[in-house]
Amino acid sequence: MNDQEIAVIVGAGVGLSASLARTFSENGMKIALAARNPSKLNNIVAETGAKVYSCDVSNLEEVKKLFTDVVSDLGTPNVVVFNPSARVRGAITDINPEDVKDALLVSTYGGFLVGQAAATLMVPKKRGTIFFTGASAGVKGFAMSATFAMGKFGLRGLAQSMARELHPQNIHVVHVVVDGGIRSVEKGRVEAEEDISDKWLDPDAIASTYWHLHTQHRSSWSWEIEVRPWVENF
Repeated sequence: MNDQEIAVIVGAGVGLSASLARTFSENGMKIALAARNPSKLNNIVAETGAKVYSCDVSNLEEVKKLFTDVVSDLGTPNVVVFNPSARVRGAITDINPEDVKDALLVSTYGGFLVGQAAATLMVPKKRGTIFFTGASAGVKGFAMSATFAMGKFGLRGLAQSMARELHPQNIHVVHVVVDGGIRSVEKGRVEAEEDISDKWLDPDAIASTYWHLHTQHRSSWSWEIEVRPWVENF
């Protein structure tokens, strides 16, 4: 019997998700990557041998199909990571309510759908880790950013509730608060020689934290952890 562990990374992109895929793969796991636009994942697929799936996390049938296909292709996942989020910036008096609804369907409802699907597979097996990637906005709501705050606060509440329900069933649920900007060439978050060293979160360092959390002994499980650069304001 093949007992190789399986990681499903939902909302995959070229930043943190790519680092997670490499870290999990380097530790012997099979990788499944899900995204609305899978074509952007070609490089990380070449590095890790991941299988790629198309999925809109706000669509129940697409989420169901994703997990059905992963189980059929690879097996029941040991790790599921929920990474998607959506932002609508602007004054509370100006932002479009339909845009807000669409964003919440991704950030919060999508988290519920993925979390429910992961738990449905893991509970009968009595093992697994479910990660929800949060943000500073999940613990403090910033001006002009009500939609992102609502989505991330909702995701945090979902994670806390699931942790209390599922930890006693040997399912580790973790909310990771990413408190700061993640280093990214695409977004121009790079450090020049005159800049402060390590002012951006290193995605590989974050990924190593996820791996540590997955391998934590259950006598000392964390349900939430914050990661931030050493120069980030609290």
